[in-house]
Amino acid sequence: MTHILVTNDDGVTAPGLLALAQAMRRFGRVTVLAPDHNWSASGHVKTLHRPLRVKEVTLADGTPALASDGAPSDCVALAVLGLIPHPIDLVVSGINPYANVGHDVTYSGTVTAAMEGTIWGIPSIAFSLDSKESNHLDRLDYSAAAHIAALVAEQVLTQGLPPNVLLNVNIPYAPLAEIRGLQITRQGLRIYHDELIRREDPRGRPYYWIGGDAPGGVAEEGTDIGALARNYVSITPIQLDLTAHQYLETLRRWPWPAWETPTNPPPAAA
Repeated sequence: MTHILVTNDDGVTAPGLLALAQAMRRFGRVTVLAPDHNWSASGHVKTLHRPLRVKEVTLADGTPALASDGAPSDCVALAVLGLIPHPIDLVVSGINPYANVGHDVTYSGTVTAAMEGTIWGIPSIAFSLDSKESNHLDRLDYSAAAHIAALVAEQVLTQGLPPNVLLNVNIPYAPLAEIRGLQITRQGLRIYHDELIRREDPRGRPYYWIGGDAPGGVAEEGTDIGALARNYVSITPIQLDLTAHQYLETLRRWPWPAWETPTNPPPAAA
């Protein structure tokens, strides 16, 4: 029986997680192991400096799940390393309420949870919804996104993915009838509007927020941002090899100094 691990970065009570878990049940066994609180923009985290705790919880539809105080990538690692006794055939992460496009993938706990699955050799997919709403996330309609998640998952279960490649799927926030189709895309150019906000606490000590307006992007044809702008689902294959292969030869041609092994090397740092 196919076994699918469902996780996210918004926490185990997030409605997007429930929608994704329900969509995956048609394929076989589903295990939910997700963070016990929101880890948005956490990036790829591995918790090594403290113990991780896991507890049993119940989702809003009455089905069982597991919640960890670790990061999204910790949740995947816990499952793969033996917390879940059954082998995992597919890791799905989401459904995130906001898009993860362009450079977002390096920040996103949703995407990096899927990266963790890929590191362990398991086909993995990250799903995000391009919602513009900010104050009513519990009222978002995930039905179209869940339907598309099932379509993509079925293809991955049938076709497989190459080693070290995951899929980053971004879905327009629109009724299914208004979504124009699927596009295979590359990462687009995300434009951030971050700013540093300095404040003082009641004792006059400064503290800082990284704030600013919501990020934008260049809606170029063929990119994830461009697909969403035209109401298409964006499916971007992401590889874990970050090497800039096209730059290797240029770097080798730099005038590097000849290396000479020092006869009296400095002492190692204590």
